[in-house]
Amino acid sequence: MASHGTRRARPAELVPGTVSVITARMDYLPRDTPGDWQAIEFDRLRRPGEAIVSLYARGRDYHKVMRARLQKLADRIGEEVGPFGHRVFTDSAPVLEAELASRSGQGWRGKHTLVLDREAGSMFFLGEIYVDMPLPASAPASAHCGSCGACIEVCPTRAIVAPHRLDARRCISYLTIEHAGPIPRELRPLIGNRIYGCDDCQLICPWNKFAKKSALPDFDARDGLTGRQLRELFAWNEAEFLRFTEGSPIRRIGHERWLRNIAVALGNALRAGQVEARAALATRREHSSALVREHVEWALGEGA
Repeated sequence: MASHGTRRARPAELVPGTVSVITARMDYLPRDTPGDWQAIEFDRLRRPGEAIVSLYARGRDYHKVMRARLQKLADRIGEEVGPFGHRVFTDSAPVLEAELASRSGQGWRGKHTLVLDREAGSMFFLGEIYVDMPLPASAPASAHCGSCGACIEVCPTRAIVAPHRLDARRCISYLTIEHAGPIPRELRPLIGNRIYGCDDCQLICPWNKFAKKSALPDFDARDGLTGRQLRELFAWNEAEFLRFTEGSPIRRIGHERWLRNIAVALGNALRAGQVEARAALATRREHSSALVREHVEWALGEGA
């Protein structure tokens, strides 16, 4: 955030000539999602030996899907109005996506800081097309969280420090995906069996009973990333990790951070009485990465 400065808040500084921003959203719940999906996902969290990957990351990499569809939309616009300057984005540049989405009427900012819509909840991706032509502004959506604070209360690490304020340094999604170094020791026990991302604040949100299923097969859950045991995924070597995560957003964290995350989850499973976690952890005790070794040692200590 520091390196990009004001370009986040000033589109014309990021893409010179930008006059308007077209925002879009795309639902991502898998096509076979059952009606009680929120309860099912909470149940997964109560099985300490099961590896939990955030819902959005169980299928194909959304960056590729959303970007391609936005470019197709831009091409269609070009067919109607003629050549125009534009650039498409989806979580790929210093763009304040949630703020742009809320200002353009895609939804309001929930107390967890995500964008919410009364007819679609929050289970969707956001994308933008920066354009060099003036367009009439859409009206922003009004907020409908009321007095509800469920997302604040359910957060395992208390990362939502106040309504509309998130401390990313405590957020499990940040820690397991964006953070490159050691996960703070005091937060490791709170991560549970989440190995890539966290959905808790969305699972608990009442508005997500209206969340829409995707019409695309791209976001159907892959067998290798859903319902698997931690020890199975911890056994993947780097070649297997790359093969099983090909075309997935998970691939970008790399094998080292993958093992780091699972080591933490195995430590939590060991503390919960999953004794088989100890043998799995022992296989990585002499790993070449100091980051992995440190997390493995911590995890083994949790079962002492």
